[in-house]
Amino acid sequence: MLNGMREHQAEQAELRGDCERCFGLCCVALPFAASADFAVDKAAGTPCRNLREDHRCGIHARLRQKGFTGCTVYDCFGAGQQVSQITFGGQDWRTGPPERARHMFDVFPVVRQLHELLWYLTEALTLPAARPVHAELREALEKTEELTGGTPEELAALDVAAHRQEVNVLLLRTSELARAGFKGRKKDRRGADLMGARLKGADLRGACLRGAYLIAADLTGADLRGADLIGADLRDADLTDADLTGAFFLTQPQVNAARGSAGTRLPGSVTRPGHWTAQV
Repeated sequence: MLNGMREHQAEQAELRGDCERCFGLCCVALPFAASADFAVDKAAGTPCRNLREDHRCGIHARLRQKGFTGCTVYDCFGAGQQVSQITFGGQDWRTGPPERARHMFDVFPVVRQLHELLWYLTEALTLPAARPVHAELREALEKTEELTGGTPEELAALDVAAHRQEVNVLLLRTSELARAGFKGRKKDRRGADLMGARLKGADLRGACLRGAYLIAADLTGADLRGADLIGADLRDADLTDADLTGAFFLTQPQVNAARGSAGTRLPGSVTRPGHWTAQV
């Protein structure tokens, strides 16, 4: 059991962004618009004005103060280093031909989606209740890993939406099995509009909150143990003193986008954001 946990932690470590091994792809490939999350507009394929020649952010320690909160929320699930070091063999988009840069920027979002699926599949395999589908989950994991190793041409041509749908069928079954152990009615809030909802102290144990809109929701002291949070929008949600122990399919970007406190209990797969301390 201990070895399995260590293996899981090692696998998830590879599914976190490592800027030291990336060529700043998220700062170039992705677009953003001036908003509460970004101070300026930026088109896809155009380097952010804060990106230095060494592919590092010039205001990394002051992103929130400078109006780039969106950057502190984002995580590529390790796609940046995969595309930079594996798919393109360490070749820099700055120094190569324009076609290489274009291919890198096209492939990066695809690999990012595949790596997000790897995160969910890796976690699903740690859930004892999902043992009936572990064999299928391993097969899906292996297939997804194989896809990430494709050539730039193969990745650009991949129907990633179709693959996501195949994997989602398994993740849904995993969720049902994992939440079946919670007594009482399992709340199905899949895709629910809960923006600004007053859910202080709510009993959401074993709830299905897949894709739910929880933007600015008050979840202070809420019990989210064993809840399925895949795709839930937690931007500015208040998780002060909430209990997310055992909540699954929760990602670091979701946690980073929320507000919390020292009393917020999180599953071991994510870390407490540094900016939470300043908010309590």
